[in-house]
Amino acid sequence: MDYAHKLFGQITEPDLFIWNTMIRGSAQSSKPIKSTCLYKQMIEKDIQPDNYTYPFVLKACTKLSWIQMGNQIHGKVVKICLESDTFVRNTLIHLNAKCGDLKVARVLFEEWGNRDVVAYSALTAGYARRGELGIARKLFDEMPTRDMVSWNVMITGYVKCGNMESARKLFDEVPQRDVVTWNAMVAGYVLAKSYEKAFEMFEEMRIAGEQPDEVTMLSLLSACTDSGSLDIGERIHRSMMEMGSRNLSVLLGNALVDMYAKCGYIGKAIEVFRGMREKDSSTWNSIIGGLAIHGFAKESIDLFEEMQREKTQPDEITFIGVLVAFSHGGMTEKGRKYFELMRIQYGIEPNLRHYGCMVDMLGRAGLLEEAFEFAELMEVVPNPIIWRTLLAACRIHGNAELGKRANERLLALRHDQSGDYVLLSNIYASEGQWEGAQNVRKLMEDRGVKKETGCTLIETDNKELMHFLFDSKSTTTSRSHNL
Repeated sequence: MDYAHKLFGQITEPDLFIWNTMIRGSAQSSKPIKSTCLYKQMIEKDIQPDNYTYPFVLKACTKLSWIQMGNQIHGKVVKICLESDTFVRNTLIHLNAKCGDLKVARVLFEEWGNRDVVAYSALTAGYARRGELGIARKLFDEMPTRDMVSWNVMITGYVKCGNMESARKLFDEVPQRDVVTWNAMVAGYVLAKSYEKAFEMFEEMRIAGEQPDEVTMLSLLSACTDSGSLDIGERIHRSMMEMGSRNLSVLLGNALVDMYAKCGYIGKAIEVFRGMREKDSSTWNSIIGGLAIHGFAKESIDLFEEMQREKTQPDEITFIGVLVAFSHGGMTEKGRKYFELMRIQYGIEPNLRHYGCMVDMLGRAGLLEEAFEFAELMEVVPNPIIWRTLLAACRIHGNAELGKRANERLLALRHDQSGDYVLLSNIYASEGQWEGAQNVRKLMEDRGVKKETGCTLIETDNKELMHFLFDSKSTTTSRSHNL
């Protein structure tokens, strides 16, 4: 389109066909705003738009969610009696159904006797997008004919509302499926955290001969990341290589780096990272954060410095990874320096997560008084996580007095979490202050707070989860495992 615009600029008197061609191409491009600019130029030059011009401009307005401009164009369409044109009316229904007034879309639809599948699909999608699935399904059932778009609209509507049972039923009934149909189901199962079903759907897709696209792979990698399914993630990666995706897009590369990093396969995450031709801030954030969380503090900081040399602008997420690296690496002085660097050099105001990283860093280093003072002087109100982090540091370093003060701040925010009481009780017990431990237990009972039941999860070879529950009175500390 950039080259097309240059050529268009060389034409002294473009005719209506050329104007429409440029407006249509721009509306379909990644820069639909150029379509509206061309339309304005056309009006300024007193060139009268026709029934082909308006649908293209209205599509651009829909993409941009420019309902006000869309309404102005609607007014002009009515004035020149083009509202009855099939293409114009369909785009007006689509505009209002997607980002405007559903009532207007409904009036346009009902006042028109010659309704086609495009009009039905546009209005159905509008109701489905707003969660009014009952009306959407009624329109879908009324359709005289249904094309693939109408089936996909309804399936996607159910998926977005989390009604996977109805989505699957329609999916099984659809006479013909395309990649959009399959992707809707895969993404739906991922959103519903039914990861096994998402992977099964992918296998069905491959068996049916449908070629997965980038959207499919992004959904599946998201499922692998959330579920910690490294083995499946590797299989997905191999499938991408087999399909010729050796030159990864930024989005796919980022998803792979994030998946490998969060699953603990740092070597592979770095390999994918180094193999990417293009990187954005999210790419750097994933690898820096992944290294930091898994204890590779020096490597994480080295990559951050490389990011700076590459002139990639860090954001607030970058600095969370950097501060975690300093915290885990015990580099308190550098942590303080980079916390200030974030504000002074990059103009990023710290949020609760940054403050939490600093409290954790100071707490790990045993600088409990400084950590406590830092938490009290924060520019935002500390949340329970901040005080719980400090309380945990007091437990590690055996400071019962400061632990009590942190616990008081914590219980002032919420006093229904049994873990907060247990942690303080354990601090007293580790110091041999049994009376203090007993007093905490009594306070817990007086407030009617019950110790939560522990639960350990073990993933067996056949992927079934076995639950080992411990009685609430048990003194065993339970953890979650993913073996």
